[in-house]
Amino acid sequence: MALHFTESEFSARRTRLMARMAEEKLDALLLFAQESMYWLTGYDTFGYCFFQTLVVKADGSLTLLTRTPDLRQAKQTSTIENIVVWVDRMNADPAVDLRNLLSDLDLLGMRVGVEYDTHGMTGRVARLVDNQLNNFCEAVDASYLVSNLRLVKSPAEIAKVTEAAELADLAFDAALPLIGPGADEAEILAAMQSAVLAGGGDYPANPFVIGSAADALLCRYKSGRRKLSANDQLTLEWAGVASHYHAPMLRTVLIGEATSRHRELFTAATEGMRAIEQVLRPGHTFGEVFDAHAKVMDDRGLTRHRFNACGYSVGARFAPSWMEHQMFHAGNPLEIAADMTVFVHMIIMDSDKEAAMTIGHTYLTTEAGPRALSRHPLDLISV
Repeated sequence: MALHFTESEFSARRTRLMARMAEEKLDALLLFAQESMYWLTGYDTFGYCFFQTLVVKADGSLTLLTRTPDLRQAKQTSTIENIVVWVDRMNADPAVDLRNLLSDLDLLGMRVGVEYDTHGMTGRVARLVDNQLNNFCEAVDASYLVSNLRLVKSPAEIAKVTEAAELADLAFDAALPLIGPGADEAEILAAMQSAVLAGGGDYPANPFVIGSAADALLCRYKSGRRKLSANDQLTLEWAGVASHYHAPMLRTVLIGEATSRHRELFTAATEGMRAIEQVLRPGHTFGEVFDAHAKVMDDRGLTRHRFNACGYSVGARFAPSWMEHQMFHAGNPLEIAADMTVFVHMIIMDSDKEAAMTIGHTYLTTEAGPRALSRHPLDLISV
């Protein structure tokens, strides 16, 4: 088997999940999130673009319902022993196969949790599943049960995120010598991704973000490349990835002389990061982290130019996004605990003056305070 963790690690995760299911009085749980399946069993695939679910019973037994192409994938990459295949055919309704499977597992009339809030559960799939579970069992939304269990990382997981952070640093090392007047965005992007893959890492759950000039104010990947001007700005958001565990980073690099506005925004960004570091520790909440960020931005008159979130939890994720559910935004009561891995960012986009400024990297939370996993300092970079 191609497992990235030991059997004892997977056993400990299953024990934690069974305890949580008992607290929620769940007789079974239907996992549709690929990262949930990966965390629990090691199952590694992009086959979640089709209908598949992992049935976890209260006794810890596991049954995967999937298509033929993922039969061997599951056997090779996971601890799952019981695999049921639904057959591709015209007008197929795999939710019927799911209902029959649940019946075979003696779950008629039982309380069953369902992961709805995931990219592995489309609206159509949700309707098909609900149609079959209606009058069969008590289906309840359990979208965040595993997601919340994954928040606090084990030592083995922390090692993966640390490795991912090292790969992120290598990607930035590869990019920096290439950045300058006349540099091609395509070559910069290729060098960064190459560094991660050459270092033994994986493709990220979403594309790296690269944009210069006016596109430096964009925070999503878009198609199209350009060459840098003599005076320019380049925003990069990327992640090192090890065994699907992500460690994102974010920087805006200035080409030519830094403007006074860029320097002003950079000062605000670094002040915001330092303010966050004071509350990014046990005893505070995700909402308080956002409040620290917002106060710095608002006090400097940057309310219109800041975002309404300043980061999120990171770990093992699959396409289309490396972001986890738990975000730093206003009012989030989620408590910070030791051994969380989180991405914190300052994003300031002044559209009036077309000035971008971003900084960000991944932290490990500890009782003593956050530990940045990148060796790159939060300095203003001008080439």
